[in-house]
Amino acid sequence: QVQVAESGGGLAQPGGSLRLSCAASGRSFAPTVMAWYRQAPGKERELVARIIVSGHTEYGDSVKGRFTISRGNGDNTVYLQMSNLKLEDTAVYFCTMAAPGLPPRWGQGTQVTVTS
Repeated sequence: QVQVAESGGGLAQPGGSLRLSCAASGRSFAPTVMAWYRQAPGKERELVARIIVSGHTEYGDSVKGRFTISRGNGDNTVYLQMSNLKLEDTAVYFCTMAAPGLPPRWGQGTQVTVTS
């Protein structure tokens, strides 16, 4: 059974930075799409960033130029470098990975709180 787990959330001040990590464990798993979503209280879950196996990346409009998604080298890990954080970035951040023929795997989420 493949499991996905996030780490690296926490508190940050406006203008600060945090780096989230996500790793998949379990049987052989070769995701072709890795993504970060977030959900703030009272709001719908939204795409933050996505990276596919070719290296192509996509970002939500609200994080473009501030967040960077990247994959680990040769392993099932994905990172989200968050810079110039804003109060509105406060949310639970979820990692998801998808491989052909398998349902997407979601982590439990990690809380990011931006507060002054």
